[in-house]
Amino acid sequence: MRRLLPGCFLVLMLTALAWGDDGTLKKARGYFSPLPASPPKIAKIQTSPVKVELGKMLYFDPRLSASNLISCASCHNLGLGGVDLQETSVGHGWQKGPRNAPTVLNAVFNAAQFWDGRAKDLEAQAKGPVQAGVEMNNKPERVVATLKSIPGYAPLFKKAFPADSDPVTFDNVARAIEAFEATLITPGAPFDRYLKGDQKALTASEKSGLKLFMDKGCAACHGGVNLGGAGYFPFGVKETPASEVRPASDVGRYAVTKTESDRYVYKAPSLRNIALTAPYFHSGKVWGLEQAVTIMGSSQLGISLKPGEEKEIVAFLRTLTGKQPRVMFPILPPSSDSTPKPLLM
Repeated sequence: MRRLLPGCFLVLMLTALAWGDDGTLKKARGYFSPLPASPPKIAKIQTSPVKVELGKMLYFDPRLSASNLISCASCHNLGLGGVDLQETSVGHGWQKGPRNAPTVLNAVFNAAQFWDGRAKDLEAQAKGPVQAGVEMNNKPERVVATLKSIPGYAPLFKKAFPADSDPVTFDNVARAIEAFEATLITPGAPFDRYLKGDQKALTASEKSGLKLFMDKGCAACHGGVNLGGAGYFPFGVKETPASEVRPASDVGRYAVTKTESDRYVYKAPSLRNIALTAPYFHSGKVWGLEQAVTIMGSSQLGISLKPGEEKEIVAFLRTLTGKQPRVMFPILPPSSDSTPKPLLM
């Protein structure tokens, strides 16, 4: 065996450090997991190609709304990172919703849906906006009547739900949308490649940002495969955020549980594709990633980050942008003479 001179060991050590082999990757693997390359197989979500295709059509169909103007895609635009780039979404009659619309991308990996976790899964979530007065302002029975009046939908529902004698139901609408949304994942981010062992996937600055993200405590709430979405945490652990960032009127999960300890508690959002999904926080009042990082440092960790640290953390956050799903806009079946007319007021 050839013996290496002492200087060679130094060269090897410096080379390893330069490539990021300094314990950062090992530590990161303890906090995070890469996104899978294909949609997850979840027993509850009985998927099939025809169900996914039906769900895609329903996702883009504005006739699920009373006005025939608003679809799921209106607030969760798949060409814009799964969001609408608004502080809060504009719904029926130009009403504005109370909270920022979270991204639909990778939402299947969240433990629950909505900022307060009031929907246990994507099926339950799909039913909410359809019925919300400030969003799609519709009723389940009117949705079903509309779909049954559209001749092209009946055979699609029958193929998607062959065991049902009457497959066009509001529950099946939600199940189909859930099946489609479960496919909306964004694998292949630079950070995923890094977790899989590609040391070149992150720059030195991005690795420094990752190390800061873990060492400062950010990963405690934003860990796992989705870098968040798995737990509920108070917003304002160390310092109450500005009132416009955390409005006093929005009490968070308390509105769901009526438990005092849940006041101003919210689901930690996924940080996947965070560079694409401004504005930030449930209020949608923060448009810059650096500002958002600063607020999280002071309000959650009780620390003041240095400007260089903020930039490096943001550099790391930008490595969480994955391959965006390419979804062809579906041609929707035409309405009939019996299709309910739009309600604009």
